[in-house]
Amino acid sequence: MTLREQTSPAPTPTAIFSPVSPAPPTVSALPLPPGRSSSAAGGSKTIIPSSAEDPGNAKKGKHHHDDIEEDSSFPQPKLRLEIRDLNHPGAAKFLGSVNAGNVVSDAVANVQRLLYGSPKDRHTTVPPTRSVTLVLRDMDGVAYTTGTDLDDDHKEIHLSLRYINDISTPRLTSEVTGVLTHELVHCYQWNAKGTCPGGLIEGIADWVRLNCDLSPPHWKRETSGKWDGGYQHTAYFLEYLEGRFGEGTVRKVNEKLRLHKYEPKPFWTELLGRPVEQLWGDYVENVTGEALKC
Repeated sequence: MTLREQTSPAPTPTAIFSPVSPAPPTVSALPLPPGRSSSAAGGSKTIIPSSAEDPGNAKKGKHHHDDIEEDSSFPQPKLRLEIRDLNHPGAAKFLGSVNAGNVVSDAVANVQRLLYGSPKDRHTTVPPTRSVTLVLRDMDGVAYTTGTDLDDDHKEIHLSLRYINDISTPRLTSEVTGVLTHELVHCYQWNAKGTCPGGLIEGIADWVRLNCDLSPPHWKRETSGKWDGGYQHTAYFLEYLEGRFGEGTVRKVNEKLRLHKYEPKPFWTELLGRPVEQLWGDYVENVTGEALKC
């Protein structure tokens, strides 16, 4: 979501870590989908077990090929779940339909795979995200991601109980998984030292969601406006670039956002050989042509 400061303060969760010097949080907010309309209370907190913390899994990994096993997995963050209002109908709906441990662990793995390939890939660098806390609370909107008071390597994803309660039951698991996948991208993507356009930030997040087969029914390719309209608008453009220039193109975009501040002309011409406006024009022509064939 567009990186911005919160317009209204969120309630402070129960402290999880020993306090150190606070770092200013980064915030990303997900808007409501078309046709959906959507502020906090004290909480309940549990830890989502991750495979990295399971002694049984650790022993299995050491059974044979120790050196290969150690190099074949990305570092896994500590995962936590905090529910601010267990009596909210959205909490009951979430707990009855979503296996939080599996959903968040799998989403982390998908984000790491799509943005960074493998731990052996020397052309990508994974951010040092150490923990992710999923906070379910009654609030407007859908979700946002922020750093914690501890430091920016510890992330919080705030997800609206009100929004969860409004999702139709048949789509609940898929929609929550898609939203969490999008938000987890913000825990792991680079932002050109704070200079990346918000539309590209959001587009990469929805590109990952798209490539996990988690796109909601209302998504479609759009050719109006500019390339950096964000969200699925930019996600489908990135998908076109991935198909045209080869697998790993979006990964290269993300890595370039780690290395340099964003300057439009050199960024795209150095990466793909032409300005982004020309690439967008090619995309529009491609989508229009495909529509005419139908």
